[in-house]
Amino acid sequence: MKVLVIGSGGREHALCWKIAKSIRVSQVFCAPGNGGTEEIAKNVDINPNEIDKLLDFALKESIDLTVVGPEDPLAKGIVDKFKDKGLRIFGVNKKSAQLEGSKIYSKEFMEKYE
Repeated sequence: MKVLVIGSGGREHALCWKIAKSIRVSQVFCAPGNGGTEEIAKNVDINPNEIDKLLDFALKESIDLTVVGPEDPLAKGIVDKFKDKGLRIFGVNKKSAQLEGSKIYSKEFMEKYE
């Protein structure tokens, strides 16, 4: 199984490290990754907010699972776009991500369902 982890922080480093230990995983990519991830995954020079480039990469490399770390790509709809192309991705859809990514939306949501 090929796995793509999106992000460049400590959270993504920990995800790459743990995923790479699985006997089911043949290759781990991290976009963009960091100095620590390059020791356990293949870093890919794509910004987490460049969703179309990440989608093209996942399709080209036949990625079996994508794991999204940062909130911004989630709020921009990366999960929806990947699923529309039939790709497996771990993360919330754009609408759900708005609860974290937009204070205005969160406040309106909480007032509505008080």
